Order: sequence, then C-alpha cells, then structure tokens
Amino acid sequence: MPTNETAAPAARPLASIQVDNLLINFTTQFNRIWDSAGSGSKKGSFWRPLPSADLLPGYFPLGDVVSPGFENINESNIVAVVCEGVPENGDTSKGKALGVPIDFEQVWKDSGSGAKADITIWRPIPPDGYVALGMVCSNGRDKPLRNTVRCVRADLVIASPANRMIWDDRGSGAKKNFSAWSTSPPSAPAGEICFSPGTFVGINNHTRPTGDVAYSLRMKIATRTRSSIVAPVLTGYEPPAADEATTVTKIAYLPWFTVIDPDLNAVEQLRTSAFYRLERSDQYELLGYGHNTGAISKTFQWSASKVQSAEMLSEFTGITSIRTETEWPLIHLAHVSTVNHLWTASIQFSARLEKSFTHTEKSSDGWSRVTPVEVVAIAPKRKLIVVYRLKSVYRLFREDGTQVASPINYCDLDSLYVAEFPPEQGDNICAAENHSDARIVGTSIS
Repeated sequence: MPTNETAAPAARPLASIQVDNLLINFTTQFNRIWDSAGSGSKKGSFWRPLPSADLLPGYFPLGDVVSPGFENINESNIVAVVCEGVPENGDTSKGKALGVPIDFEQVWKDSGSGAKADITIWRPIPPDGYVALGMVCSNGRDKPLRNTVRCVRADLVIASPANRMIWDDRGSGAKKNFSAWSTSPPSAPAGEICFSPGTFVGINNHTRPTGDVAYSLRMKIATRTRSSIVAPVLTGYEPPAADEATTVTKIAYLPWFTVIDPDLNAVEQLRTSAFYRLERSDQYELLGYGHNTGAISKTFQWSASKVQSAEMLSEFTGITSIRTETEWPLIHLAHVSTVNHLWTASIQFSARLEKSFTHTEKSSDGWSRVTPVEVVAIAPKRKLIVVYRLKSVYRLFREDGTQVASPINYCDLDSLYVAEFPPEQGDNICAAENHSDARIVGTSIS
C-alpha cells in the first residue's frame, strides 16, 4: 500500500545554487507513491520529492524518484529541486527559468502486474524552449496535476545519456515492459559542473536507451580572485630570504556533492557545508641567487626540484574526489554509498576547474612531471641576481573553516622570475623571457 513516510526537515535554510534566474537546492524528504510488492518483479519503489515549505518555499521537483528496494528513503536519498529566481545581471530577456508542463504523455501502467496498488508513469510535455528532466508517477490512471513538477529553460541544461538501470518490471506480468534509468552527465567544460538531478528516464523495454535521452543541470564553478601576489623587490646586496610572503590569490566554491568528505555523510554535508572552499595560495620561492662582483657577465646554475608529489595528489583526489589536472567525475558511487551508509547516491556529476586556477593552461602534465630541472642564468657585471619560482598550495575547507585532507603543492617551472640589484630603470622583477639585462638562458631536465 502507498504510505506517507516523511522525516523531520533540516534545522536551517540551505544555501542555493544560482544559475542565471534558476535556483537549485536539494531535499531529503519524499512521499512514497508506489512499490512493486505483489507484482512478481524485483523490489522497487517510486517516490515524490517534498521540498520543505519552511526551508524551501517556492521550490518544485523536477520529477519523481525510483529506488531499487522497499526501504524508506527519507533522510538517505538526496535529489535536486528548483525555484524561480531573479537574474543576477538583471537581464530578463531570456524569460523565466521554469515552465509548467502543458500536458503529460503516458509511458507505462502496471496493468496485469498483480501489484497491490496501481501506478501510471507519465512524461511531462514541456512548453516551447523548455525541457523535462524527469518523469511523474500517479496512483491509479489519472494524469498528474500540471503543477506537480517544473520544466527548465533549455539553455540552463545539457543533453545527457542514460547511465544505469535502477529498476525494471521483468517478472511482473504487466502488459507492457518498463525500465527506469539514471542520468549520466557529459564531460564538463572548463570552469563548469554538470550534474543529474536524481530523477529517472523511463522507457517501454529493458534495453539501455541510446543517445542523449535525458538532461542534466549545469552551473559555473564560482571563483574569486582575492588578491594579486606581490613580486619580490631587492633593496641591497644582502642574500635574499628563502621564502617570500604567502598570499591567498584564488578561491573556488564547490557544491557539496562534488566533494567526498571523509568526516561527513552526504546529508551532513548538505546541511553543514553546502559549499566547500578550495583556496589557492601563491608564494615566490627562492630558487637561487648569485652575486657577480666581476667586470664581465657571469653564468650561474641551480637545480630546481618539483614540489608536487604524485602520492600526495593521489591521496587528495581519493579523499575529496577533486582532480586538479583534468575533469573529475564521481564514478565510484558504490564506494560512497558504503562509506556514508546513509546515502543512496542519485546525483552524479562531472566537473572541471578553470585551467588558470590549476596552472594547466601552460602544461597539462605539470602535475605529474616531477623530474628536477637545471636552470642557467647570466648575471651582468657587478650585480646580484635572484631567481624565483612560483609555488602554489591548494587547501580545501568546509564552511566552518575546518580543513579537509592534507594540502597539495604545485611548483610552476614554466614561469621563472628574476630580480636584480641594482635594478634596471627601477624595474626589479619581470618574466625571465622579457628581461633585458639579467636573464635565464636555459632550463633542462636533469
């Protein structure tokens, strides 16, 4: 029998993701619509997401949810819900983010199944310029109310293929076949996240559908340039300090579902750290210096070791899921579900940080290239030259400021900097390839 199984809502409002005039949030509350008990098929149940009226006023589901079992999924499953927002840039020319379905098309009914209750599954028919991201179930044979779900403006989503089968009716005896599939987001462009809402795709056979049969939501990764790193300035012939000041230069804000938090399950993440903060701190690190006291130019040479470690990078990625050198998809759903116990993974994603944030705009293999480099520089007569490299440290923080995992380091040997004293025309530092006096003449792998 269908039952109303709900749990107490979260204790505080949840921070929303805003994409133009679309607001995206998440709910852990559901109402059971139907299960396959008595049908002869394997266990499966269908649920309606219930955005909290207190915490998520104005939010609507994008579709219903399938679970491969009879267990109550409240407080264990998480799906996206949406709300109409105000455009951040004030531009209303694109129209509303959400549209009400103009009708519903029947996809399946359980006639002949012998199930204890009836179900009919419907595909929302969106208005022009909008798409449906899920299907809607109803007890009995009546169409759902049009206000049950919302469709999303087409420019706010991305076409996606089906991923894995969640449930099918084999063995039920129903007159028509049916199977329900999750959505697999495509590879995200740089600086974006593509993620499935947690709804399902339903078809009238038991074979995986081909092509792009569904849609995923998409969003920009919010980033902020906090400050610029200050170049070192030499004021005399004294040997320079080994390390210059460290400056937090860039911050990326990552939604909770893109991070595996070793100390929190997914529901706890959603409620206590809806966004994580990935900070990049930059520092000019001393590579070497030389004081040419003679009357002719002099050559100096230093060995520069990389600070990035393949082992540390692998550990950081394994704990957090974040990849710095390429896109990172969440492909180990079974692992997440086992570790977190409470979470039936339904939201899948693909993400990619901006290349300028991760240094990969200059060297895609920079994170894995750890061979020392020999640096050769020429110092003009009677000058002190100092060569620096840029060192970046990446740290991940929860909303409360606690750190997740150990930091990872990156050293950029593609952009070496040289300073000299006395300076030329008041210019103490510049990129080596543009320097007109003291200069780097070569780098080579040891």
